[in-house]
Amino acid sequence: MNAFKAFKAQAPIAWSPHLYITLVRGIPGTRRLHRRTLEALRLRKCNRTVMRWNTPTVRGMLQQVKRLVVIETEEMHKARKQNDVNHRAVRPPLVINHLPASASSS
Repeated sequence: MNAFKAFKAQAPIAWSPHLYITLVRGIPGTRRLHRRTLEALRLRKCNRTVMRWNTPTVRGMLQQVKRLVVIETEEMHKARKQNDVNHRAVRPPLVINHLPASASSS
């Protein structure tokens, strides 16, 4: 299961006024129409995310390039960002005792 599907499973999908669009496939080798659509969405590099209003125009553009992008609602985007923060958080150090159990009890 890829990471985006895991995040989608965590947050319920609901209507959102904003869409977070992430370019996950490369632009080289794509059709000119798709490149122009990505340019109109302001997606120029892989793994970059932009926020756009949820309008029929934007949804039509996303329909053209749906194989190149991942679309998230606000809830999904916030859940993914929170998981990233939790994953990168400083964890307490591990304390390892190398003494045998009988020596440590006396």
